[in-house]
Amino acid sequence: MGLSASKRVSRILEASPEFDAACTSVYEDCLNLTQHAFPGVRPYQLYDASLRLHLTLSSSLPFVKQWVSSPPSKVQVDHAIATTAEYKETLNLLEFKAFSLHLFRYVIISNARDKVLRRIPIGIAGIAGLGAVTRSGKGVVGSVMGVYALGVTAAVYLSLSG
Repeated sequence: MGLSASKRVSRILEASPEFDAACTSVYEDCLNLTQHAFPGVRPYQLYDASLRLHLTLSSSLPFVKQWVSSPPSKVQVDHAIATTAEYKETLNLLEFKAFSLHLFRYVIISNARDKVLRRIPIGIAGIAGLGAVTRSGKGVVGSVMGVYALGVTAAVYLSLSG
């Protein structure tokens, strides 16, 4: 299937002028809120910044609207901080964009994984029920279940193309 889902999402976000503009705007808002007392965004501002980013991106970027239906949770923001900005006192614009990219990539991939994990068991149960009713062989039912699971996974992966 080519690129991993994570790389695919990263490329979409990195290539998006809306993502870049939203990050720059929210970064400037954060600096203005602290009246430029710090040379960058402080880690304690990142949760609020992620809420503003979500609001801006979900109205301007259909890809984010599709995959991030609600703002990132505090746990997701903390995960992104721990992996990109844990020991930073302030984040400059490039570091803030890297944090934002990591956060939204993480949320989108998590939501896609959840979608796959919700859809497969329901379909498998339906196939098993149909197999029991029609008294199909285990091999046939197992093959159909495998094809269904692969199809659902492929459909979700392909929908990550933006």
